[in-house]
Amino acid sequence: QVQLVESGGGSVQAGGSLRLSCAASGLPQRSGCMGWFRQAPGEEGEGVATFNTGDGRIYYVDSVKGRFTISKDNAKNTLYLQMNSLKVEDTAMYYCAADGRWALSLMPYYYNVWGQGTQVTVSS
Repeated sequence: QVQLVESGGGSVQAGGSLRLSCAASGLPQRSGCMGWFRQAPGEEGEGVATFNTGDGRIYYVDSVKGRFTISKDNAKNTLYLQMNSLKVEDTAMYYCAADGRWALSLMPYYYNVWGQGTQVTVSS
């Protein structure tokens, strides 16, 4: 019923930018929290940014503060992650996720709906 589809990943040079999109279907505009997560090969996954769809509250992991921006276009029911000043360390598979609860969380286990992921590769 609920589906999340990520897009916008690709390969970019360090210092460049990418904008990831997460198209949501079967999900109300005010549906709790949505977030972006990433996992690189051989590393544990981590939350990147989370967004409260009710009041717009946002929380970022420290490593991306000032560089990444999470936002949502309610008309398109699409979540975005604008990534600027990309670093090699940002290379990972990026996933979009959603949960019906309202607390901001960067913990993957908090979310119950996930997209298929989109690869981001940053080279020096």
